[in-house]
Parts: sequence; structure tokens; C-alpha cells
Amino acid sequence: MDTEAYLKRINYNGLLAPGIESLRQLQLSHLLTVPFENLSIHIKEPIVLQYELLFDKIVRRKRGGFCYELNGLFSALLNRLGFNSVMLPAGVAKDEVGFSPDFDHMTIMVILEDRWLVDVGFGDSFRQPLLINNRAPQFQKNRSYRIENDGNYLILYEKKIDSDWKPQYRFTLSSSRLRDFEEMCNYNQTSPDSHFTQKRICSIAKPNGRVTLSDMKLIETSGNEKSERVLSDEAEYATTLLKEFGIIL
Repeated sequence: MDTEAYLKRINYNGLLAPGIESLRQLQLSHLLTVPFENLSIHIKEPIVLQYELLFDKIVRRKRGGFCYELNGLFSALLNRLGFNSVMLPAGVAKDEVGFSPDFDHMTIMVILEDRWLVDVGFGDSFRQPLLINNRAPQFQKNRSYRIENDGNYLILYEKKIDSDWKPQYRFTLSSSRLRDFEEMCNYNQTSPDSHFTQKRICSIAKPNGRVTLSDMKLIETSGNEKSERVLSDEAEYATTLLKEFGIIL
């Protein structure tokens, strides 16, 4: 892996020595520069979990990806920088009750003096690493997060202002390899039951908000302000992809 090219891709010029401050800066830089997107699925571009292919897509071609791509490659970068980073299997909270299967999501644990949960592949979620062993609420701007025990699992909860605690995903501390996620990666990019096959999504964090393109709807938030508009056609869609996300398909 060309770490210099990867750091340039995420506009990172900060600390490199492994530590919590550099980890915080690296996660935030990644979220502000690399979008969460599933566009490959909708242009029939297979997503193959091989590091060189992920690097080519995200770094060289300046694309984004979904969890397996973003967290898989970011975990590799952290290890190249000297961190102790491992990929963890997770299941996403369902709208009704329960969780999707293990390996439906990939998250990251980084072991320093403490164990930290890191994630650059879950869309609109925590922007700074979370202490895995801390059961108290952990505050980040206008949101709070907490991690609770549930048998063999740990569950990540999120609380927005004026809302209740909601589960985000459950995970184990079982270290996994990239190829362990292949079956669910294939499912999520091919099954008609996968929400990734049902609509296009491209979303990126901004310093004070987020920009999301959900099919033909452009959603922008800044602080407490939110605007939505429907794009007119595929030409405007392509223009918006380039302007807002730097993506050319």
C-alpha cells in the first residue's frame, strides 16, 4: 500500500505516531473526504474484497464505498502506520426489532492503552473513536453514544437531541480477516432483499453537517438547517456527483 498516496487522498497532514490523537484526526479526515456510497452496485461494477482493488478504487480513482471497502482499507492503513487495528464483524439494527446477521457490517477495533471502536463505513454516525470498555454515554457535539453488553455481543447505541437511545449495530471482539466478509459482501451487492440494491446512495460528512444523494434527492444539512430537492435528470445527477463528492462514474 502506498501510504503517502492514501494520506493525500484523505487530506491528512497531522500526527502519524500511533496514539489516540492521531487516531481521532485520521478517522475524521477520512469521513470528511471519502464518501459512503454504493454506486458500484448500480453500474454493475463488482465489489471484490482484495486490498489492491480497494486501494485502486478509493485512492487512485477517488471513489467511496460501503463498509467492507472503507473500513477494510482504513484498517490496513492504520496497521501500516503502526496501529494495532483489527476488523470486527457486526450486525445492523433492524427497523422493527433485532439485528441483521453477523458480518452484515464491518467495524474496527484499535488497541492502544485502551480499546477503541473506529468506523468510517457506517454513514452518518460517530466521528471520533469510542472507548469500547466505557459503559457511560460518550458525547460528540449534538449526539451521544454508548456501548452496552448483551451476552456475547456489544451493542452500540446513539442518541440525538430530543430523541431516545437507538441501537445502531451489535458487534463482537472476534478478530476477522477481509475474506471472512466475502459472503455477506456478495449478498449485499446482489440480493434483491439487500437495501443496497434497492437505491443509489452517496453521502459524505461536512464539518457542520452532511451532504447525501439518495437516488435523485439531494439532502443537505448544516447545523440545524436541512434542505432537500429532487434532481431533474441523470445529467444533473452526474454533475452533482462530481461537484459534491468528486466522483466521476
